[in-house]
Amino acid sequence: MNNHFYVVIMAGGIGSRFWPYSRNHNPKQFLDVLGVGSSLLQLTYHRFLNVCPKENIYVVSSENYHSLIKSQLPDLEDQQILLEPFRKNTAPCIAYACYKIAKNDPEATIVVTPSDHAILKEKIFIDAIHKSLNYAKDKDILITLGIKPNRPETGYGYIQYHIDKESEFKKVKTFTEKPQLDLAKKFLESGEFVWNAGIFIWNVKAIISAFERYLPEIAETFELIKKDFFKKKEKSSINMAYSQFKMISIDYGVMEKADNVFVILDDFGWSDLGSWNSLYEIKEKDSNNNVIEANVLTYETSNSFILAEKEKLVVTYGLEGFLVADSGDVLLICKKDLENEFRTMIKDVRFNKGEKYI
Repeated sequence: MNNHFYVVIMAGGIGSRFWPYSRNHNPKQFLDVLGVGSSLLQLTYHRFLNVCPKENIYVVSSENYHSLIKSQLPDLEDQQILLEPFRKNTAPCIAYACYKIAKNDPEATIVVTPSDHAILKEKIFIDAIHKSLNYAKDKDILITLGIKPNRPETGYGYIQYHIDKESEFKKVKTFTEKPQLDLAKKFLESGEFVWNAGIFIWNVKAIISAFERYLPEIAETFELIKKDFFKKKEKSSINMAYSQFKMISIDYGVMEKADNVFVILDDFGWSDLGSWNSLYEIKEKDSNNNVIEANVLTYETSNSFILAEKEKLVVTYGLEGFLVADSGDVLLICKKDLENEFRTMIKDVRFNKGEKYI
């Protein structure tokens, strides 16, 4: 196992499209969403133990989730848990981890991954990660993983790439974020597009060079405070830095602008688990195409997702394509494909009913 390989797990999201199961105090990455006895964060951590030593795995998250991370991943040292004082999207998060790793190991090659994805074909996935790490370790390139699409999905970003039969790593042409259905169909028909998994591989010199070129304000700030990493002053320096950063994603800030981005293509049995609908897609279904995780009687109910505590009997009649999610003090009943409306619903609940329900 290469001691210069590292993994950065991004675990600071609030999982709003999984509300009410996912709450601010206990978001989806800390939940056993797949029903396998481990949280999504734990599954991600254990998956990457096949890639690098456990001391080379870092988790970046919100200060609010420190105790959850410590309880779920007790093997992590405090220095491996990077706590953000504010959510500023993925660019500052990734920069923090990469600059900190670079201070101790300027030869590091890093995988950056979300904490809340499902990978059903882990061997194929780990093989692709190893190939990417070895390909990127001595090159000035940025690699992203592309998932071969099997439907015209409008909830994912797409990557267009140059056809190159000589290499597994294809030069990226364009990024497109969540296209309309007609455009998604054209992408699928062309054979030149893959879904953007949001998983990145690069060596620290390449990514720091990219920050210096495309996000110089972030680069300058981390250059200024990197002397404080692994010291008591790190927390106060990070608080100062984050108070200055704008909210910006790594995709928009770097990947869409860089001319040295490559993609490796494969089918990993991947889902970003971004919504109830995406979870429904990978769950086992009954003869009426329902996902049932409850004590339930159904009548003329199909293509629905029903989740509730076993102590409560749920009876449904005449539901088609619905979500019924009974979680704690909130019962949600809606069409299961209304993921774009969740922000509005949560905003209204917060304003009209109070923060305790969020």
